[in-house]
Amino acid sequence: MTSLRLAHCSDPHLHFAAPPPRLSERLSKRGLSRSSWARGRGQLQRPEILAQALADLRAQGPDHILVSGDLVNFSLPGEFEQAARWLATLGSPQALSVIPGNHDALVPVPAVQGLDHWLPWMQGDAPGADAFPYVRVRGGVALIGLSSALPTAPGLAGGRLGVAQLQRLESLLADLKAQGLCRVITLHHPPAEGVVPERKALWDRAGFRAVLARQGAELVLHGHSRDSRFDPLPGPAGLILNLGLPSVSAIPNPKDEGARWQLLEFSGAPGHWQLRVTVRAYSRALAGFETAGRYRLKLNT
Repeated sequence: MTSLRLAHCSDPHLHFAAPPPRLSERLSKRGLSRSSWARGRGQLQRPEILAQALADLRAQGPDHILVSGDLVNFSLPGEFEQAARWLATLGSPQALSVIPGNHDALVPVPAVQGLDHWLPWMQGDAPGADAFPYVRVRGGVALIGLSSALPTAPGLAGGRLGVAQLQRLESLLADLKAQGLCRVITLHHPPAEGVVPERKALWDRAGFRAVLARQGAELVLHGHSRDSRFDPLPGPAGLILNLGLPSVSAIPNPKDEGARWQLLEFSGAPGHWQLRVTVRAYSRALAGFETAGRYRLKLNT
C-alpha cells in the first residue's frame, strides 16, 4: 500500500556573498551571470521569502522533501559548500532528495569542488549505484532523480539527459513497475514542448518523452519554468501527469509568477494510485504563504 506525503520545491537560488570577480572571469559566463544578478535578478530572489516558504513547508510535516535544482547561481565552489550546509538544515539524506539544475552547472567545476558536496542527498538507495538516474524508495513511491544539468555557452540555459541516462531510465521504469512501485521522475528542465524558449529548453526532450511513451510513469516533476505548469505527457496507458514549479524564493514580478511549493500526497496500490495536490503560494497581501489550489487525481499506470 502506497502512502507518502512529498513536499516539492525548486530553484531556491541561494544568496551568496561572493568576492568580486577576477578580471579573467568578467567576460566569462560566470561573470556575465554575476553581472545580471547585481543588476536586478538578485533583488527578485528573496532570502526572506525562501525562509517563509521553508517554515510553511515544515509546518505541513511532509515525509520527504524534493528540491529540483538551481540551488546556486554562479557555480562557485563556495556556493556548493554553502548549499550543502543549507541542505543539512532542511533535512537528512534519508528525508531529502536533490537534483541539479542549469545554474548548478553554469561552468565546468571539478566534482570535488562542486556537486560532490551534495552527494548524501543525491544518491540512490543501492550501494554503488550510478549517480543518475538515482532511485530512492519511500513509502511505496520510487523517486527517480535525473540530471539535465551541463555547462553551456553564454546566453544558453538549456539541458540534456544524454543517451546513457535515457537508456538506464528506460530499464529502471520497467523494473520499478514490475516491483509494483509508484514511479515519480524528477528533472530540472521541463520535458513538454513550448514551456520555455529553446535556448533554455531540454534539448533531448523528445527522447525523454519517447521513453515515457514506451514504459510509462505515474508522475513527472520539474522546475526551471517561471510559472506553475500542468503539461501532461503521453504514456502507454493514457496521459502522464507532469507538474512544474517556479522558484520557491521569487517575489512576484512581471517575469516570475512568484514563490510556490506543492505538497503531493500519494495513496493506493498498483493500478489504483491516487494523488492529492496542495499548492502553496506566496501572497504579497499576506506577506506569507496561502493555499492557491487543491485537487485530487488518479494516476495512470
